[in-house]
Amino acid sequence: MPGASGPPLGSGVIRSVAEDFQVDEVLGFEPDDDGEHVLLHIRKRDTNTQWLAGELARWVGIPPGDVSYAGLKDRHAVTTQWFSLRMTHRSEPDWQTFDNPLIEVLAAHRHRKKLRRGALRGNRFQLRIRALSAEPEAMDVRLAQLRSAGMPNYFGEQRFGHDYQNLDRAAEIFSKHRRRVSRNLRGLVISAVRSQLFNQVLAQRIEQGNWNRPVPGDYYMLEGTRSGFSDEQEEESRLTIRCETQDIHPSGPMWGRGRPLVSAQTAELEQTVLEPFEAWRNGLEHVGLQQERRPLRVRLADLDWSFESGGDLLLSFFLPAGSYATALLRELILVQYPEE
Repeated sequence: MPGASGPPLGSGVIRSVAEDFQVDEVLGFEPDDDGEHVLLHIRKRDTNTQWLAGELARWVGIPPGDVSYAGLKDRHAVTTQWFSLRMTHRSEPDWQTFDNPLIEVLAAHRHRKKLRRGALRGNRFQLRIRALSAEPEAMDVRLAQLRSAGMPNYFGEQRFGHDYQNLDRAAEIFSKHRRRVSRNLRGLVISAVRSQLFNQVLAQRIEQGNWNRPVPGDYYMLEGTRSGFSDEQEEESRLTIRCETQDIHPSGPMWGRGRPLVSAQTAELEQTVLEPFEAWRNGLEHVGLQQERRPLRVRLADLDWSFESGGDLLLSFFLPAGSYATALLRELILVQYPEE
């Protein structure tokens, strides 16, 4: 997938230690302080989200299905994350006695509703890049450019499984003669296929140089919301200004049933790009997903950075729910890991 900012400026190592990759969930709402659920705010290190959910269920004695979370968080990182536990007619334990050196309960609040997937405003990241080979002056320019213009909203490679195996399983999942697979695996494969179709369209628009500006027939997403509108509702000059100020963003397809929300040149572009993926498109429609749109761009207004005396680059930034820090890193460097 092409980058929008030019070739990587060098290479750098991430995740040398868990503290190099820190993520804090931002809920976007206040707990009710009343209700049958308990919202737990937890800091974890080198810990898998799904494993931790199971441990919480076991510790308080509730079914695993009564523990939920808004999203998966990186294992090899230090993250703060919210979990909800259905505790109907149950007294709460002393949360501070949850005995695990890698986990700390920061807060507990009663809440009326179960915490559902995606119920976040976003995530705040603090990343350290070690062994940076890029020139600091060039990196300053690239980062300033991204802060001003935003970044492509690619789905990150972790969406697709190890070596993109989730995409390899698509034919099996969508086949009439498919074998039985777990609900979780089926969901992962469907999400991966849908994400890859979006990435294909975004890549083509980057190649054409119009991923962040109006194209006739576009459907636009409002910054910071899931709402949008078609280009027929505003004049082209006004749409151009709003795109330049990042008040709105052109969007790409999250494939499913129904009439596409785009028309004219945009519809033709997406049809051409996605024509080779007919089996995937039919599969997504068959499982009942509806046509949706996702912004092609992410605003990075609060992106900040500094260089340490040892040459490390420190980054801090906020991303809305569903956007990936790796999409920012790929605009900067060739990412390396300690074991490479």
